Amino acid sequence: MQNKAGNPRDKTVALVLGSGGARGYAHIGVIEELEARGYRVVAISGCSMGALVGGVYAAGQLDAYRDWVCQLDYFDVVRLVDVTWSPMGAMKASKVMGKLESLIGDTRIEDLEIAVTTVATDLNRQREVWFQSGSLLEAIRASIAVPGVITPVHLDDQVLVDGGLLNPLPIIPTVSAQADLVLAVNATAHSPRLVTLEELLPPDEAAEEQAREESRDAGGIDFASWIDGVRGAARRLFEGFGNGDSNANGDKSVEEETLERGRREWGRLDMVLASFDITQAALAKYKVAGYPPDVLIEVPKTVCGAYEFHRAEALISLGRHLAVDALDRFEGLTHPGWGSQATVVETAVEEEEKEQEEKDPP
Repeated sequence: MQNKAGNPRDKTVALVLGSGGARGYAHIGVIEELEARGYRVVAISGCSMGALVGGVYAAGQLDAYRDWVCQLDYFDVVRLVDVTWSPMGAMKASKVMGKLESLIGDTRIEDLEIAVTTVATDLNRQREVWFQSGSLLEAIRASIAVPGVITPVHLDDQVLVDGGLLNPLPIIPTVSAQADLVLAVNATAHSPRLVTLEELLPPDEAAEEQAREESRDAGGIDFASWIDGVRGAARRLFEGFGNGDSNANGDKSVEEETLERGRREWGRLDMVLASFDITQAALAKYKVAGYPPDVLIEVPKTVCGAYEFHRAEALISLGRHLAVDALDRFEGLTHPGWGSQATVVETAVEEEEKEQEEKDPP
C-alpha cells in the first residue's frame, strides 16, 4: 500500500459499528483498512451485527470469522437457521452462537484489550442496555435478537432484543474514549435511490459478484424450504392480527389456500423487517446529528437484503473500498473512486469548515 500523507500510524480510533444484518459484513472491510494504514483501535461500540463483528475482532478472532463467513453459500446459511415455534421470534440463532462460542469461548468483556460496549434494548423498561462487562457471547446474543425474528434473551427481569430498536449507531459510548478520532460505520444508511452493491464496487469485483449471483439464480438455488418453515413460525407470530380474507378463495383447494396464506403471512413478516430497517435508518441520522463522528462511512441499506449472508465476500470488499475513500479524504488525500461518492459522508471537520465559509465568505 502506498505511503499516506501525514503518517497516521500513531493514531488511535474509537470505532462505532452499527446494525444492518448482512450489510454489517462491511465492518470487517473497514477494520482491515484501518489496520492496513496503521490505525490502532482502542474502543469499540457495537449494535447487532456491529456488536458481533466488533466483539469477535476484540477477541482476536476476526480472521477466523472472516474465513468462515466467506465460504458460506445459500445452503450453508439455510442450515444455520433454526426455526422455532416460539411466539417471541421465528428463529433461535443457537447454531450461529455455537459457531461463535467455538471462536471466542467464555471470553469476558472486561478482560479484552480493547474497550468494548455492545448495545441491546430492554423491552420491559424500554431503554438501552450497555454491556461493558460479563460474558461477551451473551452480550452479542442479546444485541442481535431482531424483534419477532430472533428470540430475545431473558436476563433477570429484562427481556433483551436488538439494540438497533433504539440505537442502531451507538456513538455515545465512545465519547469518553481516549482516542484521536471516532469513526462510525452506518450499515442502515438511507439512500435517495436504489443503490446496488455492484455499482459501488470496482468494475472487476462488480463483474465477479454479478457472475456469482447469476450462477446462483441459474442453479435454481432458493430458500423455499427454509421459508416454508419460517412462514409457519410467522403465522404463530401474527396470530390475532386477523386476515379478514381467509375465506376469500373458497374455490381453491385446501393445499392452495394454505400456500397462499403462508405467502401472506411471510409478506407480513417481510413488512415488519422492512419497517425495522427504515426506522433504524432514521434513528441513525439523529444519532449522527447529535454526536457527529470524525469520519462517517455509510453503507446504503439498498445494497442487499438484511439476510443475504451468502454475499460476505462482496460486502467485506465494499466496506474496505468505502473505508479507503473515507480515510483518504480524512487524511487530506484524493481518491479516484468508482461508485457514487454520495455514499461517504463528509467528516465533521469538513462540515464545520464549509459552514464557517458560508458565514464568512472571502
